[in-house]
Amino acid sequence: MRVGVDGCKKGWFYVQLGDKDWKFGVVTELSLLLDSLPDDSVVLVDIPIGLREAQGEGGRLCDIEARKALGPKKSPCVFSAPCRQAVYASSYAEASDTNKRILDKKLSKQSWAITSKIREVDELFQGSRRTKSMVREVHPELCFSGLSGAPMHHSKKKREGFRERLKILAEHFPESVNLADKALLQYRRYEVARDDILDALVAAYCASRIGDCSTLPGEPEIDPRGLRMEMVYLPQGAL
Repeated sequence: MRVGVDGCKKGWFYVQLGDKDWKFGVVTELSLLLDSLPDDSVVLVDIPIGLREAQGEGGRLCDIEARKALGPKKSPCVFSAPCRQAVYASSYAEASDTNKRILDKKLSKQSWAITSKIREVDELFQGSRRTKSMVREVHPELCFSGLSGAPMHHSKKKREGFRERLKILAEHFPESVNLADKALLQYRRYEVARDDILDALVAAYCASRIGDCSTLPGEPEIDPRGLRMEMVYLPQGAL
């Protein structure tokens, strides 16, 4: 199976592509999805995987290179991944102070908002070799930029941005429109946002072409726990 996953308010929204069919759904814990998949599945998830721990190392190269690739207008959508110690902090103030000490940068509120999901995934990786063989990190905006040959013009939170991204997806995977329509009807926006659907969908499409995908950086760093710090995407040259 080839699966794309994005965090949502209800848990994790996923799109699963098989050889002749597709499906989508929501799980409250990522482990529930992974346990249901064959061992040879490829799962691309929009969440930082692989984290800094040592003082003075600075940000992850994949975050830095993704910002460069997306350019100044879209680079802010790539949040700086927190250090591992900050992910396990019990409060925003503690996490921010810890991140400042380790990475010399305060933790943004946007990054703090997803630390529980980063921690959930980090714990899965530390407890399972199977997770390491199946799950890799993506950033949807990098994926969309790869498919279109240029960064998106509109914010994914706006209707114009939704239509822009869905049009690009439909050019490569025509069933995208039908899938997105069904997901929009099945879930309320306070459960699954419109952009959650497209982010998981573009990740699933890249997973379906995993043999053609590249990574940023080209030679991923390895974190202290043996996890790859990378972002997988499908470059236009592979289309």
